Amino acid sequence: MREVVQNDKSRASRRVSRTPRATAVLAVAVAALAAGCAQGDDQGVRGAAGQQAPKAPPAHAVDGAAKAREARAALAAAAKRWKLDKVPLTAPAPPAKKPEIEAREGFEVDGQESDDLPPVFTTVPTKEKIVFLTIDDGAEKDPAFLKMMSELKIPYTVFLTDEEIKDDYGYFKKMQARGVTLNNHTLSHPYLPGLSYEDQKREICGMQDVMEKHYGKRPVLFRPPYGNYNRDTLRAAKSCGIEYAPIWSEEVYVDHWEYREWDQDLHPGDIVLTHFRGTDDWDGTMTDMVRRFLDRITADGYAVARLEDYL
Repeated sequence: MREVVQNDKSRASRRVSRTPRATAVLAVAVAALAAGCAQGDDQGVRGAAGQQAPKAPPAHAVDGAAKAREARAALAAAAKRWKLDKVPLTAPAPPAKKPEIEAREGFEVDGQESDDLPPVFTTVPTKEKIVFLTIDDGAEKDPAFLKMMSELKIPYTVFLTDEEIKDDYGYFKKMQARGVTLNNHTLSHPYLPGLSYEDQKREICGMQDVMEKHYGKRPVLFRPPYGNYNRDTLRAAKSCGIEYAPIWSEEVYVDHWEYREWDQDLHPGDIVLTHFRGTDDWDGTMTDMVRRFLDRITADGYAVARLEDYL
C-alpha cells in the first residue's frame, strides 16, 4: 500500500510540475481543506455547510434556572415539613404604579378629604388573586412561628401594642430582620373613641416613640384597636406621622374564619387579620393558625402578598 501511495504522489507531482495553473488550483484546495480541518478541530464536530455550531446558554441563565429549581424544591420541602395540604402559591410582582388607596365607603369621618386624614380601608384595589396577612398586638412570641414563616417565605405585616411586647422587644427585632414591617397599634390597646383627642394622641404618638426607640423607625401604618375610631383618632394619627389606617375584611383563628362581607368569601386584595395568640387563648398554636390560613387561601387559588408593596 505504501508503494502505491508514493507512486501516486510522484505521478501527481510530475503532472503538477508541468501545469502551473493546476499548481494554483491545488494550493487553493489544500488551503481550504486545512482551514476546514482547523475549524472542525476547534469545534469538536464540524456542522454541515452554512450551519453554526450550537452554543451553550449563558452561565448566568443556567445558574438562575438552577437556583429557581432549588428554591421550588426548598419550598416544597418546607410545605411538607409544616404539614400543609399544598405548596403555597407565590404572589406576582407588585405593580410599578401603586393603586390609589381611599377610605372605604361608609368608613369615612367628617373632614376625611378636606383634612387629608389617613384612609381606613379593608381591601386593596387589585385584580390579582392575592390577600394580605396582618397580625395584631404581640402577646404570643412563638419561635416556631418565626421559623415557619421564614421557611415558607410568607410575607406579613404586624401591628404592635407596647403593653404586649415590652417583655421581649427582641422577638420582634428578629422579625424585623427578616423583612417584616412593624407598625403601630397604640401603647395600651384602649377603645380610642372613648378617649379625648389628647389621650388618643398620647396613645398613638407614644407608640411611635417606642417603635423609633426599639426598631429605628416611626411607622406610617396604624390600626386602631378593635377597628374602632372617630375623627379625633384619625386627626391624632395624622399628627403622629400616620398615612394609612388599614383594618380588615376577614379574621382567621386557629379553628375558624370570620368574614366582614355578606358572601362569606375571599376577594382579591382582602386584608386578613389574626393575632399573636397561643394555647392559652386558642385550642392550638400560631403555626396551627398559619396552616389553616394557608391551606384555605391556596385551595382557593390565592397567594399572600406584602401589604406595604401596594401602598
